[in-house]
Amino acid sequence: MRTVRFHENGEPVDVLRLETAPVPEAGPGRIRVAVHACGLAPADWALCRGLFPGSLPRGIGCDVSGIVEAVGAGVTDVAVGDRVFGTADFAGQPSAGAAERAVLDHWFAVPEGLDLIRAAALPMALSTASWHLARLGLAADHTILVNGAGTTIGYAAVQIALVRGARVIATAGQTYTEQLRDLGATVVGYGEGLADRVKALGVGQVDLAFDTAPPNGALPELVEIVGGDPKRVLTCSDVAAAPELGVRDTFHEDPAKRTDDELFGVFTEFAQLAAEGRFTVPVAGTFPLADWRKALEISLTGHARGKLLLLPACDAD
Repeated sequence: MRTVRFHENGEPVDVLRLETAPVPEAGPGRIRVAVHACGLAPADWALCRGLFPGSLPRGIGCDVSGIVEAVGAGVTDVAVGDRVFGTADFAGQPSAGAAERAVLDHWFAVPEGLDLIRAAALPMALSTASWHLARLGLAADHTILVNGAGTTIGYAAVQIALVRGARVIATAGQTYTEQLRDLGATVVGYGEGLADRVKALGVGQVDLAFDTAPPNGALPELVEIVGGDPKRVLTCSDVAAAPELGVRDTFHEDPAKRTDDELFGVFTEFAQLAAEGRFTVPVAGTFPLADWRKALEISLTGHARGKLLLLPACDAD
C-alpha cells in the first residue's frame, strides 16, 4: 500500500515521504480500514519533530474514516464492511492514517446522514475540545471565552459549550465570524485590546477561558478577562508562555485519561449531531494522497482555515 511516513525525526518537509509499505495487520483490540479520508493537523508535524518519540518508521494522520476490512481478536462491536471513523494507532504501527490502509485503536460508527469526509474531520478537534472543556469544569451556568474560535479545535469547543448550555464569547477573524454568530456565540476580534473589547460587551463576569489560538501573547489579557485567576485559563497552544503566568496548559494537566465509556459517549453524541447538521468541523480542502506536500505547505502557513484532508482512494491505481 502507499503511505506517508518518516524514518527519522526532523522538519516534516525534510523527513516525510510517500512510499510503499506492507499492509498492516489488525492485532488484538484493533481494526483495519480501507481509508476513505484522513485528516492532517499541526500535531502531525510535532510528531515528525520528535513529540512522543517511539520506534520508527512512523506515519502521520491520526483522524481517519473508512470501511472496515479486518477485525482483530476480541473486537465485537464492528464487522467487515461497516463505515467507521476514529483514530489511527500511530504509536503502535509503522504507518498511520495517511495511507491506503490504517489500523485504528479507537473507532465509532458513522451514523446515517454523515458522509465519510465530514466524519474524518471530527476526531482530533472533538476529542481535544471536549477534553479541555471538561478539565475547565465547564457547566451550563458558565460564560466561557474561546480564544481562536476559527481553529478547528476552537470551532468545535464553541459548539460543545453551546450544546452544554454555556454562554460563549468567541474570538475570531472574518472567515468564521458570521458562522459563529449563527451558532449562538458572541464574537469579538482577537489581538491587542481584547480585554477592553470583552468588557465593552457588557456580558458580566467571564468564568473561564480556553485558548486554542496560535501563540500571540494573548494569555495575560485572558487572565484579566476571567478576573485575574490564571487557573481559570487553559491553553492547548501557548504552552511555552503558560507556566510563567500560572496559566494551565495541556501538558501540565492531570495526565489521567477519560474512560472509553466517556469517549464513546462524546463521539456518538456529536457524530449524531453532525449527521443532523448541528455540529461540524470546517473542512478547508481535500487532496489526493499524492498531493500530501501541498496540504503540508498549507498547514505550515498556520492559516489553513479548517481541516485539511487526504483522500487516498481518489488517486489510487
